[in-house]
Amino acid sequence: MRIAVGGIHTECSTYSPLLQTEEDFRITQGTYLLQQIALTAEAFSKVTFCPLFHARSIPGGAVQTAVYQAFKDRFLRELDQCTSVDGVLLIMHGAMHVPGLEDPEGDWISAVRKKVGPDVPIAVSYDLHGNVTQTIIDQIDIFSAYRTAPHIDVGETHLRAARMLVTQLSGGPRHFVGWVPIPVLLPGERTSTEDEPTKSLYANLLKHDQRVGVSDANLMVGYVWADVRRATAAAVVTGTQADAVSEAAETIANSYWSERSNFDFGVPAKSLQACLDDAANCSDFPFVLADSGDNPTGGGIGDRNDVLSTWLECELIDAVFAGIADPQAVERIWTLDTGDQVRLPIGGTLGSHCPFLEIEATLRKKIGTKSSSDREVLLSVNGNLVIVTEQRRPFHNLSDFHRFGIQPETCKFLVVKSGYLSPDLAGVARTSVMALTAGAVNQDLSALSNTARHNPVFPFQKDFDWQPRVRLSGRAQG
Repeated sequence: MRIAVGGIHTECSTYSPLLQTEEDFRITQGTYLLQQIALTAEAFSKVTFCPLFHARSIPGGAVQTAVYQAFKDRFLRELDQCTSVDGVLLIMHGAMHVPGLEDPEGDWISAVRKKVGPDVPIAVSYDLHGNVTQTIIDQIDIFSAYRTAPHIDVGETHLRAARMLVTQLSGGPRHFVGWVPIPVLLPGERTSTEDEPTKSLYANLLKHDQRVGVSDANLMVGYVWADVRRATAAAVVTGTQADAVSEAAETIANSYWSERSNFDFGVPAKSLQACLDDAANCSDFPFVLADSGDNPTGGGIGDRNDVLSTWLECELIDAVFAGIADPQAVERIWTLDTGDQVRLPIGGTLGSHCPFLEIEATLRKKIGTKSSSDREVLLSVNGNLVIVTEQRRPFHNLSDFHRFGIQPETCKFLVVKSGYLSPDLAGVARTSVMALTAGAVNQDLSALSNTARHNPVFPFQKDFDWQPRVRLSGRAQG
């Protein structure tokens, strides 16, 4: 039993001007790819996995068309070289955007289907913030998506898809997929599985899994910061019996629709000034402030200086800002020695329209190398610490701070570019707020242009009725 494994994983805001290039992607291949997604010999003793490659980037703007095409062509070539494939496992995200291509994942998966033919089952593993289309559903046999946000079940999701695929290839019943698009588009920050009503909605998916004829039930939140026609929430169910799949998908869709007005942020979400007022009056530390509009893991550019600029104007101190992406500033600072002082502009060099900010800073630490393009510097600025990075990146793990000798649990203020907090930061925060800031992933949905999305969709439009309509895969009767 030979199963090819690989895929492409990114999330693209159409409100970001920053195109993703090949250098933005990290390529994982070979046995390391299998280890990364837990496809071990111990877990699948009778399976030979054929690892191709997996391309993954920090979410951002659209992927350059030539870059996407090169990755797809390479994937198909490697799939050709993996002879006698019995099945394919695709590790995807679902929210990629490529200029001139309406449905990139649908294009990728359709190309794989054409390559392997109609008889080879294809399983996909998705992020719950991905978008689904009928084109995708018609090409696949098995679908699994994350059930947690923040995502702590990534490996488990890959294994769910792999196990269903192996079961079918081992003589088990043939799987197919049914789905219901739901006309709701909400940000992940209002649909975290740590908070109600999302927590209960996802817990109920396990009950559907236990039904005869249903193998895997999924609720897709979709990706709101892409003004594209395919953006949608959805119920997606893998199973072996049409009636059971249809009933589960309809029930999941109805449950999400009925709660559409009840989703809210899991932490206080306020204007930037209100957040800084809270900081000035805080007595329970660490105080963690999330700069939500410029969150790189949602598709933000990561170079905005709005929060730092306003913080300094308010003459606040004792904060760690992690971080601001500014390769030009890093290049200039790199020639300095620890303890040197410098005056320079910071922020906005990757395409964001943000205030001009010039700072006087003292260099505290440098890490990374020029050859690896991963240089980062720690600066002291008016009683605060500011991390400036060469590359866009989030600071979600405690180890991100430890590298600079910073202990987040003992800090007074942490300012990070984030939406909902990562488990690490949520675990140390005694007080946390979300600043409703500007950026490519603006939480104020009313401020987003809305020209290509399918209408009506809540909350862009609110006064409309809807009833679920189940759509089975074209392979259901094959």
